[in-house]
Amino acid sequence: MRTTLIVAIVMLSASHLYAQHNQARNPILFADVPDMAIIRVGDAYYSSSTTMHMNPGVPIMKSKDLVNWHLINYAYDTLSTIDAVNLDNGKTMYGRGSWASCIRYHNNTYYVSTFSSTTGRTYVFTTKDIEKGPWKVSSFSPSYHDHTLFFEDGRVYLIYGVSKLKLVELTADASAVKPGTEEQVLIENASAPAGDNIMLGAEGSQLFKVNGKYYLFNITWPRGGMRTVIIHRADKITGPWEGRLALQDLGVAQGGLIDTPDGTWYAYLFRDYGAVGRIPYLVPVKWEDGWPVLGVGGKVPEELDLPANKSLIPGIVASDEFTRKKSDPLLPLVWQWNHNPDNKLWSLTERKGFLRLTTGRVDTSFYMVKNILTQRTIGPECTGSTHIDVSNLKDGDFAGLTLFQKRYGQVGVSMDNGVKSIVMVSAESDKPVEIERIPLSKNSIYLKATCDFRDKADIAEFFYSLDGKSWKRIGSQLKMAYTLPHFMGYRFGLFNYSTNNSGGYVDFDFFRIEDRRSN
Repeated sequence: MRTTLIVAIVMLSASHLYAQHNQARNPILFADVPDMAIIRVGDAYYSSSTTMHMNPGVPIMKSKDLVNWHLINYAYDTLSTIDAVNLDNGKTMYGRGSWASCIRYHNNTYYVSTFSSTTGRTYVFTTKDIEKGPWKVSSFSPSYHDHTLFFEDGRVYLIYGVSKLKLVELTADASAVKPGTEEQVLIENASAPAGDNIMLGAEGSQLFKVNGKYYLFNITWPRGGMRTVIIHRADKITGPWEGRLALQDLGVAQGGLIDTPDGTWYAYLFRDYGAVGRIPYLVPVKWEDGWPVLGVGGKVPEELDLPANKSLIPGIVASDEFTRKKSDPLLPLVWQWNHNPDNKLWSLTERKGFLRLTTGRVDTSFYMVKNILTQRTIGPECTGSTHIDVSNLKDGDFAGLTLFQKRYGQVGVSMDNGVKSIVMVSAESDKPVEIERIPLSKNSIYLKATCDFRDKADIAEFFYSLDGKSWKRIGSQLKMAYTLPHFMGYRFGLFNYSTNNSGGYVDFDFFRIEDRRSN
């Protein structure tokens, strides 16, 4: 009897663990993938999202199950070449660049649109092949804030704005505002269903048509409350519209609707989660009286009746040994540059199996440094490490590994008066402070940074090693903070910049990322 009971308990525990590991859990992606827009084409899902001041921009992802996504493309390589995008003449586009995008599929063509306060323009990218391209770009002014595209009966509409939501018609190919069209106010105060004490007016429009009715999703933020989903419904796109508060839980909001091939509905939304950024959630949807009802009893569930989440490595982030075959792209899609790169100053061919970063000018601020090569951090914990050859640094050069946001941390090698030192810098106080400096007699070193995002701990630590095996902590913990000037989750970054004489270079042997903290 006792043996039978023990076996039963073991089987029950195994069954519970099996269920845990074979069911999706929120967040769907524990990484900074904000402002997702999703479409389904057949049995494949495609999404676009926001990376603002990173280039290439507007990342495109693909999934077969709504849970596990991988990068397949970007809508653009370069948004513009003005000073703010190039980090020239003291100008930047931190926290701006391109914002919330919209993705649609119409007449065998994929459309991805976005807007930019940096350039003052709205952009529409089109392609027949979303995975391989090429993309055609059209742009026009003004910059239509948080807009959604909608195609119907040969006409193309764009809804945009904050609180007062407006409609404008585009040309049939969505390449420009239709000549002679006039803006129309659709909803005078789209925040109204959430009350009259509003901190953030309704924005983030995403429009859908289901069973002959129009549904407009927006986000708003009551003062003293949390991000909230608002839905308006109408029988005609021009209205009249009736609205209701659709979800108010955990601050999970902003997104829209998606259905599966078997007719199951979900809302895709995101949640502000501290320093890792804005992370995507899926919320079950039921239809009642012609309205989408979000959540389970009004709450965002932890578990979903979908396939289990796999690691974000290598679909969203990935290690890179910097070895390339002739047929390989120079940089895998997981990498993005901070602002536009200077392509003359980086190379994967000058030294086989290494990324070389060469300084091209003198910089006094890390925010102005060109060619910081970045990829996302991921939660709940992660580690990034690299091995660098610093034998060709010049006086005033500083090269290494960063966790990058406005309040960044750095670990690297500084060359001063012919002497190399391992240095840890913290900008936790909004200003960079050198925390620790250790003499370095070798020409190569291993560097590492770890992140703890569990329960929004947002703690980073930095390490170095002379042999890649024995690691020593350097400096102090960095309390990471999500700041609005950068409006982005922390990123791992490889960097090299000069404060004295340009022309020095550093060779990175690899970058490796793990979904755990490695001490």
